[in-house]
Amino acid sequence: MQFGYFLNQNNLGLQKPYHQVLAEGREIAVYCDQNDWHSIWATEHHFGHEGLEVCPNPILMATDWAARTERIRIGQAANIITFRHPIQLAEDLAVLDHMSGGRLEVAVGRGVYPRETINMNAKADLRNPDVNRELFAETLDVLREAWTNEFFSYKGEHYEFPHPGVSFDHGMSPPLPENTDPETGNLTALALVPRPFQTPHPPLWQVVDTPPSIAGAGHQGIKALFWIPPTEALVPRFEMYREAASEAAGHDVPLGKGAGVLRDMFITDTMAEAEALAGEHILRYMAWVCHYRGLGNYRYPGEELPETPGKLDLLTYDFIHPRNLLFGTAEYVIEQIEAMKDQLNLETLLVWSNFPGVDHHAVMNSIAGFTEKVMPHFANKSAGALV
Repeated sequence: MQFGYFLNQNNLGLQKPYHQVLAEGREIAVYCDQNDWHSIWATEHHFGHEGLEVCPNPILMATDWAARTERIRIGQAANIITFRHPIQLAEDLAVLDHMSGGRLEVAVGRGVYPRETINMNAKADLRNPDVNRELFAETLDVLREAWTNEFFSYKGEHYEFPHPGVSFDHGMSPPLPENTDPETGNLTALALVPRPFQTPHPPLWQVVDTPPSIAGAGHQGIKALFWIPPTEALVPRFEMYREAASEAAGHDVPLGKGAGVLRDMFITDTMAEAEALAGEHILRYMAWVCHYRGLGNYRYPGEELPETPGKLDLLTYDFIHPRNLLFGTAEYVIEQIEAMKDQLNLETLLVWSNFPGVDHHAVMNSIAGFTEKVMPHFANKSAGALV
């Protein structure tokens, strides 16, 4: 099994100078690199004046980690690709792939918070989900075309490259049949420089939640990353992804192949200590997230949650802990991961522990506990790789 660390940087109450937030993230990245973790992942959020998410540029963050590490693979979960110009994004990621020596993983997403989507790109406004999905699909198409072809062109509803009717007349750049119309002299294709270090491009992931996203990732041949649902509820989601991936591949894809899970983790000597050190903080963060998502993703298969006056009245530690938290002793966490392996044939597990408000020293102790007590249990068991 491959273990990755999901580093969602935060600064609750904005009590730390931002350079300290960065330094704490670097410490985690370097520790994981030196202690045989397979990967570390940044994420993307904007306008986080509350301090719950202060991570506006996962590519810059990953570049910083790449310069300070040697072996660990470095990813973004996710780049919100509806916010960025597709060619600029393709260039930035290709450069980072070279800077990291081919250690890059790329996860993509559409955006989740309304204040982010419309202000980063009006076309990405979640109030018009059809356009948002079109923009996501076109950007993803451009990334792949630009990465995998010496010269590329693209025409969609939102993007067209090269821009029509443009010539490039320069003695040091003679026209080529591959990129210039011989009759008009107009450009017909562009060349991305550089193309990625990895061939044909870095591994692609999509953070998925809804059936269209799950099936869409499978049909596109993109790996899928899941977060909240209990293991039992992930089984049909993994099956949905497997069926779509098998159809796209033209052969049966094993359950769990190309799919990963993110879990909230906190390792301590006792079950009670995990709740005392991190329980309040994961609940605060999940109240933030579930304001939009609700609690439906926490349901076991066939479960109907009782109606309550408030949307999040059921959100307590006792409610979420058995459903998806890897909180407690190493023995408990090993048992939960074994259940995921048994039911999902899980290959890739990402964990997160630097929740908003948790003391950094406690975070590092938890990461060390996972490294020293949990990871060795799975070290000699067969598993697929991210790459």
